[in-house]
Amino acid sequence: MLNNREEALALLRKYNQEPFHILHALTVEGTMRWYAQKLGYGGQADFWGMAGLLHDIDFEQWPDQHCQKAPGLLKEAGASEELIHAVVSHGYGLCSSVEPEHEMEKVLFAADELTGLIGAAAKMRPSKSVMDMEVSSLKKKFKDKKFAAGCSRDVIRQGAERLGWDLDTLFERTIQAMRSCEASVNEAMAAL
Repeated sequence: MLNNREEALALLRKYNQEPFHILHALTVEGTMRWYAQKLGYGGQADFWGMAGLLHDIDFEQWPDQHCQKAPGLLKEAGASEELIHAVVSHGYGLCSSVEPEHEMEKVLFAADELTGLIGAAAKMRPSKSVMDMEVSSLKKKFKDKKFAAGCSRDVIRQGAERLGWDLDTLFERTIQAMRSCEASVNEAMAAL
């Protein structure tokens, strides 16, 4: 049974060796934990974090079967149906037909792509950090379709709509969420 973060991290590392993929997983985990607290689901923060940590479990080894291989890998590790549904729903409309239903799944759907865009924008800053990033500078990067072209603007827009938020709210909250975990993610990456 997949019971705790250590087991989830070991499972992630079993299928992911690329530092970029591990960095993304840790960032989305921290972002999801922040959102759990912010949106009144503090008691479920571990579950939200685990969904974030494992959302791309199959992407590195099976990019063409993303969200298709994940259920088997997670089931084999003893993951709950709820966790499997959450992981698979983040790829809705791209590589999965499982729709995000719960608020946590909608946050994961919206924040996954956006953390990639914010992370790329942070690398371009003199500070290399989200700590001094403003929504206005992120909006400029969002409008520049050539910047971080792999981050789907449509998915980010759909994610905001699913949550009933405008883009500025999603941007502001996700920047705050990434600020909350930047130091611990950098520490974890340095230890790899």
